[in-house]
Amino acid sequence: MEEQKMKIFFSGGLCPVRDVLGRLGDKWTALVLISLKANGTLRFSALQRSIGDISQRMLTVTLRSLEADGLIKRKVYAEVPPKVEYELTERGLSLYPHLEALVEWSREHMSAILADREKRLD
Repeated sequence: MEEQKMKIFFSGGLCPVRDVLGRLGDKWTALVLISLKANGTLRFSALQRSIGDISQRMLTVTLRSLEADGLIKRKVYAEVPPKVEYELTERGLSLYPHLEALVEWSREHMSAILADREKRLD
């Protein structure tokens, strides 16, 4: 049965693999989730600094998507100026071991991948 699940990816309608990987596979999502796991609850500016090269607009779009999927929660404090914090939800925390495995795989294979890329350019 497990083998059958990996063979069929619906091109029309709802395909959970396409839907979830489409969200998680963008450039910023994993970095936002990893940063929130590593640093705990963060305000917008601290989260942006922890990632470095993400624009304010892209961070806003990414955070909205992650919140819509229930992977992070946004808490707004009734202050002037408004204080907003972001943290992982239980669903986001349940995803983290899988991200951690991907990070470890990346670290383990990055040198070889870069070497292969260089060979291709030669």
